[in-house]
Amino acid sequence: MRQYRLSRVREQLKRLGYGGIVIFDPVNLRYATGSRNMQVFMLRNPGRYAFIPTEGPVTLFDFPNCEHLSEGLETIDEVRPAITLSYVASGENLYDNAEQWAKEIADLMKQYCGGNKRLAIDYAPSVGAIELAKLGVEVVDGQEPVEHARSIKNKQEIEAMKISVRTAEEGMIRMQEALKPGITENELWSHLHQTNIAQGGDYVETRLLSSGSRTNPWFQECSDKVINEGELVSFDTDMNGPFGYFTDISRTFYCGAGEPTNEQKRLYQTAYEQIQYNIDLLKPGMTFREYAEKSWRIPEEFFPNRYFTVAHGTGLSGEYPYIVYPQDFEEKGYDGVIQENMVLSVESYIGSPGGKEGVKLEEQLLVTSDGVENFSDFPFEQKLLK
Repeated sequence: MRQYRLSRVREQLKRLGYGGIVIFDPVNLRYATGSRNMQVFMLRNPGRYAFIPTEGPVTLFDFPNCEHLSEGLETIDEVRPAITLSYVASGENLYDNAEQWAKEIADLMKQYCGGNKRLAIDYAPSVGAIELAKLGVEVVDGQEPVEHARSIKNKQEIEAMKISVRTAEEGMIRMQEALKPGITENELWSHLHQTNIAQGGDYVETRLLSSGSRTNPWFQECSDKVINEGELVSFDTDMNGPFGYFTDISRTFYCGAGEPTNEQKRLYQTAYEQIQYNIDLLKPGMTFREYAEKSWRIPEEFFPNRYFTVAHGTGLSGEYPYIVYPQDFEEKGYDGVIQENMVLSVESYIGSPGGKEGVKLEEQLLVTSDGVENFSDFPFEQKLLK
């Protein structure tokens, strides 16, 4: 799996005519090398990066005294100490350190990239890019090659994703069992976190669990609100599970033993109709625009509070592509082709502006040669569907 992912990155570098890439983003770094070190910490501290030439040895620059963490990885040929390009690590020496950093990268370019001076960087501190330009290196954006590389999964990645989904489902079962009037949103959400960590997962990217009136509009974060009898509870897992793979599925639960209201059922059934329609539509070979234009037409009542995508890629995180609503395509969309072995999450949020509650549903799907395979078999709420 590690070798496949590295080869995917190099295929994209070659396609674009780049000499190599410097990767800072810890998720991209894990994809390309299989190496992990303080992943959340490194999301905000540029203390770890790798130089990957289109052809030639991979050099990992790791945090001080962490060289041993990558021993035995066939994807890494050399480990060197990193130069952390942050003010907190460098103080007034930041620009001097950036100059040293750029010289080391430029020397690797000369050694392994021939005369090709085009260097992709996914995310880099500005001082590093400035100093590279002074040395004649043409810095180009590195997100495109990595996102396209990540978008097509091999068999081992798919199996790893299934393990992550099963972990999330176990956490969701525990959430469902714990959901009783009087529990807080935070307490309920903790069951997913605990299950994930206990089974070797990494972290949950967001805090998207809300109840009752806090389900509308969407994107209100988990809080100490007490969940009451008869309220809806909506959540999005956004979970980096075992092997670092992302589980991105959403459900809405009903709290209590009573009967949901007709309005709760209407919201839920509308969201369910949307994702089922859009799942049935998915086929390899469709363009993003075609899929958007043929997707389920959201009623005007719910359009202002719509989710920002109809579907999006999923892998080690939410990733390429984003497929937006047809009404948003000219302003926010871009085209491409849905391909076999892409993994897409199909989403719905249904809630009226000023409405009492909202419903979030989402499924994670493997695009196959003739349709899709659903990663999850976690049941929907029969109380809300009848």
